[in-house]
Amino acid sequence: MPSILRNPPADHAPPVGDVRPHVAGLPIPMGRRVELPGRGTTFVREMQGPPGAPVLVLIHGWVASAGINWYQVFEPASRHFRVIAPDLRGHGRGIRSRRRFRLADCADDIAVLLDVLDVPSAIMVGYSMGGPVAQLLWKRHRTKVDGLVLCATSHRFVPGMRERLIFTTLMAAAAGTSRAGQLFTLLPRSIARQLTPVNPRGRPGTLQRWAAAEIRRHDLRMVLEAGHAIGHYNAGRWIGSIDVPTAVVVTTKDRALTPGEQAKLAFAIPHATIHRIEDGHVACVSAEFAPPLLDACFEVAVKAHPGWSPNRRSADRG
Repeated sequence: MPSILRNPPADHAPPVGDVRPHVAGLPIPMGRRVELPGRGTTFVREMQGPPGAPVLVLIHGWVASAGINWYQVFEPASRHFRVIAPDLRGHGRGIRSRRRFRLADCADDIAVLLDVLDVPSAIMVGYSMGGPVAQLLWKRHRTKVDGLVLCATSHRFVPGMRERLIFTTLMAAAAGTSRAGQLFTLLPRSIARQLTPVNPRGRPGTLQRWAAAEIRRHDLRMVLEAGHAIGHYNAGRWIGSIDVPTAVVVTTKDRALTPGEQAKLAFAIPHATIHRIEDGHVACVSAEFAPPLLDACFEVAVKAHPGWSPNRRSADRG
C-alpha cells in the first residue's frame, strides 16, 4: 500500500486547486462547503487542472466519501483534468435532509453544483453507487454530461447483489467504527458466511483511523436508505439510450458486483468500451487503481472533446 493519510481534511479550503499533502507524494485537495440553492450545503474537493482542461466529476460509492474513494486519483487526474469531487447526500459532509434518500436527488444535487461552480458540462466518473448516480445525471440532465466512466458498477442490482455489496463495502470501510458496526449488524448471517472478507492487505492503522473519521460523519439513516435505493435500482428500460462516449471499468476480482454483471452494463450501452482492473470491489484504495481509470477517462475525453489530447508523458510519470 502507498503512504496513507495522517490527518482528517479541514472543512474549509484555500483557493481552488491548492492542496494539503496529507499523503507523501499523493496530495489530497482541501475541501470547501458549497451552498446549493434550495437543496442544502454540500462539501466538495476540487483541483483546477491545466487551463482549458476537460472536467471530471468524481462520484463516490456507498459508505464512502469523496476523500476515501478518490484519494489515489486526485493528483494524477489533476495533471490533465479539472477535478470536482462532492460528498453525496448523507455521506461524509454531504447534504443532510429529512427527505428519504433517492439516487435521483444525488444526480440533481450534482447538476445544481455544476451550475453554482459555473461548469456547463463534465465527464461523470461513477464508482459503485456513483455509477447509477452518473447514469441518472445523463437521464435527467443530458446537456451537462459530456461522457461517462462507470467503474465497479451496474445498471441493475439483481437479488443478492445488494447484500454482497453491503458486506464487501463494510468489511473494507473501517468496520471497527461504531457507525460501520451498526450497519454491519443489518447483514444477514447467511450472507456473511457465504462471502470471504476483503483482505485489508496490511493497511496501516492511520488510514483506518482517517477512514473511520470520514465514516463517523455519515448520517446513519440516509446511508441505510441509500443501501435500499441501490438494491432497487434498475435502468434496464433506458440504459441503451445513452448516447455519450462511455467507458466501463470492470473490477475483475469483484465479489460484490460480479465481472459478468459489470460487463452486461457495457454491452447494454451502445459503443461502450471495457477496461479492466485486476482487483476487487475496493480497488479504489489500491496504488494500481489510478492508471487504468485514467486510461478510461482519456478515452472518453478524447471522444467528447475533439482536438484535446492528454499529456501522455505526464500520465506515464503517474
